[in-house]
Order: sequence, then structure tokens, then C-alpha cells
Amino acid sequence: MNTFDDAKRLSRIADDQTEPWRQQVAKLRRFNLIMGVIHAASATVMLLLATGFSIEVITFYGNAQPGPGVDPNRLASAFGLPLAVVTVAFLYLSAFFHLLIASPIGWERYRHELANGINRFRWVEYSLSSTLMIVVIALLPGIQDLAALLAIAGVNVAMILFGWLMEMANPPERTSTWWTPFTMGSIVGAVPWIVITVYLVGSGSAVPNFVYGIFVSIFAFFNCFALNQWLQYRGKGRWSDYLFGERVYIWLSLAAKSALAWQIFANTLVG
Repeated sequence: MNTFDDAKRLSRIADDQTEPWRQQVAKLRRFNLIMGVIHAASATVMLLLATGFSIEVITFYGNAQPGPGVDPNRLASAFGLPLAVVTVAFLYLSAFFHLLIASPIGWERYRHELANGINRFRWVEYSLSSTLMIVVIALLPGIQDLAALLAIAGVNVAMILFGWLMEMANPPERTSTWWTPFTMGSIVGAVPWIVITVYLVGSGSAVPNFVYGIFVSIFAFFNCFALNQWLQYRGKGRWSDYLFGERVYIWLSLAAKSALAWQIFANTLVG
């Protein structure tokens, strides 16, 4: 199906919805606008008040034969990553996409996709913002190698894309649910958390207590996103309405990003 035919189909589906559905979607437009403003305001306050604290990202190039020990001379600083910049980036990304959805540019596409049980705006934004979040969380217990951080970022993007595929493969009119994308996304999504756990355990008392708080709280939030999708496709209770799950996604996004951003700010970015 080409893009033009797809757009006509989505438009027809949206136009066929009931008046209560249209009212719910109209409320979602205002909701996205409010959330966009909140994310942008938090990011701006944080950017204005934060220090220039940064974490070095290192490389470990194989410029000598592998041996039993690590030669410190092979370690090199690739660049310093300002923690405030990365932190406000995922807040601003959320703000941008919420405001884009509420704007005349994105609104019709958003409305049409909701009618078809899809929100591609969400998955594009999550692929960027949640990846920045997991990279920041990885940096805190000492995962500073460039290759490791790129691998963690790539795995997280893959997890988000599986979530996107789950929606694309399971339209509202389906007779059965294809769970393979959800299962695969859950498997790859566990990898960064396993790596971070290894570093937390290995670092022991060298890791500040607030890092453990971040790990536990954001791990719980990440799993709530998966739970929300699982409930949507199981059709459990209020989750049988796709729009209810959409509102939960928006609340979870605000809560998870705010929790991470302000924990980092309070413990590392206050001058």
C-alpha cells in the first residue's frame, strides 16, 4: 500500500469514530500541549541552574597485542560528555514531540494513527529520548567506554523499534495478537540493565547511593512501559481502549524523565 492510500485509509478510520472518541482525542491534544510545556520548562530551569559537570568517554584501541593485563597507555579520552546537556536533551526531545503532536503540523496524522491503534510519534521520540536516558544511567556507575555506550544505545533503539513493530503488526481489527515483537523487545531491552547491574555490583562502595536510587526507580519505570503495552494487547480492563493506554504512556514518560532528570540534577548538577 502506498503512502497516499495509507493516508486515505487512516482518514476514513478516524472519520468513522464516534463523537465520544473524538472528544477523548481532543482532550489528548490539550494533554500533549500541557506535557510539552512541562517538559520544556523543566529542561530550561535545569539548563539555567546546572553546573558544567561532565563525564569522560574513553576509548581503548587495540594498538598493541592483547595480553593478560590492561595497558593504561592504550586508554584515551574521546571527549567529555556534559551531563546537563544530555539530561536536558531528553526533556527537550519529549517537549518537541508533544508540541509537534498538538500543532497543526502533526495533529491530523496523530489523530488518524490513534484511530488505527498506532502512534509513530511516540516510537520515534522514545528511540531518541529513552536511549539518551539509558546512556546517562550507564555512565553513572562507570561505563565510559565509547564502544560499550554505542552498543547499549543501539540495543535500546532496537527495543523501541520492536515496540513500534508490535503496534504495526496488531491493528484494532485483528483476530489474534502476534506477540513475537513484544517478546523480542523484552529480551533485547534487558541487555543494558544486565550490563549496568554488573558494573553496580563490581564497583561496590565506589558508586554513590543516589546511583542505586536512579537504577531502581528508572528500571521500574521502563518495565511499566512494557506492562502498559502488554495490558493494551491483552485488552485488560480500561486498557481495552487504546486511548487509555496512550494517556498512560504520556504520564509514564513525564514521570520517568522527570525522576531521572531531577535525581541527576540534585546529586551532580547543583552548583
